[in-house]
Amino acid sequence: MKTSEFFGKFKSGYLWGNLLAMAVVVVLLVVGVKYALDVYTHHGESLTVPSVKHKKYKDAERILDDLGLVVVVSDTGYVKTLPPDVILEQSIEAGEKVKSGRIIYLTVNALKTPTITLPDIIDNSSLREAMAKLTAMGFKLAMPQFVPGEKDWVYGVLVGGKSVVTGSKISVEDSLVIQVGNGMRDASDSVNYIDPIYPEEEDAIDEFEVMDDPTTTTDKPETQATEKKTTTTE
Repeated sequence: MKTSEFFGKFKSGYLWGNLLAMAVVVVLLVVGVKYALDVYTHHGESLTVPSVKHKKYKDAERILDDLGLVVVVSDTGYVKTLPPDVILEQSIEAGEKVKSGRIIYLTVNALKTPTITLPDIIDNSSLREAMAKLTAMGFKLAMPQFVPGEKDWVYGVLVGGKSVVTGSKISVEDSLVIQVGNGMRDASDSVNYIDPIYPEEEDAIDEFEVMDDPTTTTDKPETQATEKKTTTTE
């Protein structure tokens, strides 16, 4: 192929038409991808997160849903002074800018007072161990009640003046009274010492048969013979 023929092909309208079509396709692809990404990521769009604290859950869900935000309840808490089913916390603070479709995690006030299971501390731990364990679990403790028994040993637990057992469900609002030993023995636990009863002397003597001494019995004939001999001699 001659040089003139090679460069002559660049003057062909068919070649330039194909190149132009390829360029248009590339541009359209770039623009389409960018537009799709903008739509998917909500580029340039921002929403101001409202405050839904202390609102009923249904109201908070409606407000956030109208803005295009996703609501998810992540946890429950308990505040005695607030009504049940109100929002206690929200994961994104009010006033922050977010995009549509962002998830907002909410903490809702419990419908009823939470309870805690009483652990195995009765007749199984000292006062110090019991107080440390119960405090760590979130129980409220009142002043301990001292009862007769081993010093600082836990003998029972009272809630509202009533005894509870291991495994009982106790409200976080109730105070526990630990019954602990004061180191003094109860009168009902005292030991009554009774003098032993000995048998009478007559009864104490064992019955047995009186037997002659064999030595004495054997010597009697010799003694009698000696006596007879002495009499004859005289």
